[in-house]
Amino acid sequence: MKATVYPGKCSGKVVIPPSKSMAHRAIICASLADGISTISNEAFSDDIIATIGAMKALGATIEENGDTLTITGINSSISNVSNEVDAHESGSTLRFIIPIFSLSNQRITFKGRNRLLYRPQGIYKTMFEDQGLFFSQDTSELVIEGALKPQTYTIDGSISSQFISGLLFTLPLLDGDSTIKILPPFESESYVNLTIELLSLFGIVINRIDELTYVVKGNQKYKANSYRVEGDYSQLAFHAVLAALNNDLELDGISHNSLQGDKAIIDILKECGVNIEETPTGYVIHKSNIDSTTVDLADCPDLGPILCVLGCFADEFHITNCNRLRIKESDRIAAMENALRPVGSNIASDTNNITIMKNAPYHGNVTVDGAKDHRIVMSMSVMATLLDTPLTITNAEAINKSYPNFFEDIQKLGIEVHLSDD
Repeated sequence: MKATVYPGKCSGKVVIPPSKSMAHRAIICASLADGISTISNEAFSDDIIATIGAMKALGATIEENGDTLTITGINSSISNVSNEVDAHESGSTLRFIIPIFSLSNQRITFKGRNRLLYRPQGIYKTMFEDQGLFFSQDTSELVIEGALKPQTYTIDGSISSQFISGLLFTLPLLDGDSTIKILPPFESESYVNLTIELLSLFGIVINRIDELTYVVKGNQKYKANSYRVEGDYSQLAFHAVLAALNNDLELDGISHNSLQGDKAIIDILKECGVNIEETPTGYVIHKSNIDSTTVDLADCPDLGPILCVLGCFADEFHITNCNRLRIKESDRIAAMENALRPVGSNIASDTNNITIMKNAPYHGNVTVDGAKDHRIVMSMSVMATLLDTPLTITNAEAINKSYPNFFEDIQKLGIEVHLSDD
């Protein structure tokens, strides 16, 4: 699908969609629990559909009614599982469930789409092979066999917190105690905090001994609970940058007490001189001049693409600790360079850094590649509103991965969008 997004002034109010990160975790916890849980304020993006499918393959019963899931859990009994699981294109789903499914002690094949099975899983490969278990991955499937055992797990904290979360879901179910030791730097720690928050709501206790060590007691049981998914700061970021660059917007449906790492977008915008007012359930973001700054992405890598757009309107903008952007749904550094340069952006990068120098005004009337990546498509849609002529973005259907209603929402703000088949 192609999206042609027209320049224009936005205005109004956006209700931010529910957090994909929190929804993944809640669905997994409820599926492992004893009893019936309800997960409300759910949005059925492709990634969440992948996690629902995986939990059904684990044996949970999941019923949908509007924006609410009713989940009958498996009471921590991982035995009657499907031998093939489709993780679609969801890295979170795959990395969360690999250790959980290992407890079946069966041969399990995981399938994926696009770049998913190109993304590194070396931490799990080493973990499985060190315990004498089977682990094999190529670009068409990932296969495991054998149950992980209680022990001390040492994990490189600079690669992805999803491996740590996968263990945190799994280790409480083992018949002995385990320890997770993180090798610094511990990046995306906020995502691990989200996992621990949801585990606690479903009756699982994780003991943090120090900044880099977690002790997990075995023989724990997940307990059913009800949970309402909070608004998503990752998706708020697109509308917040749109408001800061285009025109004032009210963003609603967000918790000010959230542990989400992408909540950092609020502080980043403030550091850039953006005028932000808090409301009881969100923010009003005012159009502002953007000050030069340096942003560290170590704990919020998903903000990278939209920050590249923000950076185009500062005299000088630096983004550091970017290396993990190269192993996402696309090489997000290369994808943003390839999309921004045709509109006139002066953007450059090395392995771990992005530098952007203002080169306004920026011009449309070109077609750029959305790189089959939801965050590239949404970021370039924001950029398109600020050009002098329309911008066409290919592979725009990628928004379905996390935010299927994105184009509908920006149209409600007054932005003209034309969608067409490729």
